[in-house]
Amino acid sequence: MSTQIASYYDMVTQLPEAASVTFHDVSWDEYEELLEQVGEAPGLRISYDNGSLQVMTISSEHEKYASFISRLVTVIQLRLRIDILGFGSATMRKRKREKGNEPDGCFYVQTASLIGNRIQLDFEIDPPPDIAVEIDVHHDSRSKFPIYAALGVSEIWRYDGQAMTIYHLSEAGNEEQYVARDTSAALPILTATLLTEMIERMRRDGELSALLAFDEWLQTHE
Repeated sequence: MSTQIASYYDMVTQLPEAASVTFHDVSWDEYEELLEQVGEAPGLRISYDNGSLQVMTISSEHEKYASFISRLVTVIQLRLRIDILGFGSATMRKRKREKGNEPDGCFYVQTASLIGNRIQLDFEIDPPPDIAVEIDVHHDSRSKFPIYAALGVSEIWRYDGQAMTIYHLSEAGNEEQYVARDTSAALPILTATLLTEMIERMRRDGELSALLAFDEWLQTHE
């Protein structure tokens, strides 16, 4: 481990819950070395954007929302018999773009057939997920949207602790940016309002009650 990466690693591993730190003038090789040293450590999200390296720690509340959203997608998969592949917070990175990010969840829907049964991905050559999930109860992920755009992620679900917002990647002039929309493009049966209502029900009545209610709703809208 290089001296610089050792310094980054020491700081990162001592961060308190729901904290963040940003390092500047970090090379791509240093970014990849830190990823290797940290490994699959739970509770961390690392992003990289042209020399700027940000590390965030997450809370149990954060993880609860991310897990519940993943369970909602699983209910859709089983009830509607849709092939959906989830890769959690897998690190998405492209060296040629000098961009990397770890979402709180990601799903392949339209492009699931291109991934097939593989369990290891190479984002340098594999397509990006159709959906990335960001839980913003402690941090604001919108500063990372340009990273997602460069990686080619077509849709972002952002939950800020109060409401879900669905963003679609759109072209504006010569640039691509995310625009808020009412309905998911990858899973058109879902709206931001419905997802918000299900999360609120989970908070009020518990996870099982919310998942059963969601399953019942799907049965009436197949």
